[in-house]
Amino acid sequence: MSKAILFVNLKKENARTLTDEIILELDNRNFQADVFTYLEKPDFSDKYDIAFSLGGDGTVLYTARAMAPLDTPVIPINIGTLGFIAAVRSDKWKDVFDSWLKGKAPLSRRLMLEAKVMRGDKEVLRTSCLNDIVISASINAKMIRLKVFSVERNAIDCKNFNDSSLSLGQYRSDGLIIAKPTGSTAYSVAAGGPILDPELEAIIVNPICPFTLSYRPIVLPAREIVMVEVEKEQRSGVLLTVDGQTNEALEPGDQIFVSPLSKQLTLISSDRNAFYYALRSKFSWLETPGIESGASNA
Repeated sequence: MSKAILFVNLKKENARTLTDEIILELDNRNFQADVFTYLEKPDFSDKYDIAFSLGGDGTVLYTARAMAPLDTPVIPINIGTLGFIAAVRSDKWKDVFDSWLKGKAPLSRRLMLEAKVMRGDKEVLRTSCLNDIVISASINAKMIRLKVFSVERNAIDCKNFNDSSLSLGQYRSDGLIIAKPTGSTAYSVAAGGPILDPELEAIIVNPICPFTLSYRPIVLPAREIVMVEVEKEQRSGVLLTVDGQTNEALEPGDQIFVSPLSKQLTLISSDRNAFYYALRSKFSWLETPGIESGASNA
């Protein structure tokens, strides 16, 4: 028997009804289904063939962190409002599921990031994200001091990586966003960052309200590792936030290593076409009649 897992945001309207509908259909297709509520921490002792995310983009972010390490594909069903990542309409999920079973559904492979926090020689946190990692003051309206480096892959576990690192600068700002392409339309774009095609392999480093206005967002190749060091002279509290959902307090001298996760996330029917459609609709980009049809005939 095949196995499916559902992550459901019960705060969304019609979430329970849709969950019951999916479970019934899965049972008819000889799928065993496990259901977890949004932000509940399940036990992944079993292998799942497919995952369903029922909610908005936030539910997809949580599902991605849970499922990507297991290489489980995700159908992101939108019963929320944004839908940049949750691109499958609730009335179309069955069509998408059928297409996936037949091997005909469009798939999108998304880069994910892993963050490792080192406090001296001790690893105090290891986590992953689909959208972004934000380092900011734990108290509002406080500027923080960060040193940012780009480090070669083979130097990440070395105690002294100065010879293989490239300094990106010493930041005095409200914080720093480290985002991947899927997260380029989230906090980063609100802070003046670029929008990247979701299937690119790149990392955005974007300062939040920097003290020096010449500091601008920069895009690095995904083969690089971004290392952020909280300056030892930093006095106010510093917070690391992952996908806007989990937090970890940082201390002066902490080093945060951000690198691509070894496993990518597979999204079903949330491909580039869905992404650009979401851009046009959510950002109210006007379309000129005939442009798309003309481009497709070129």
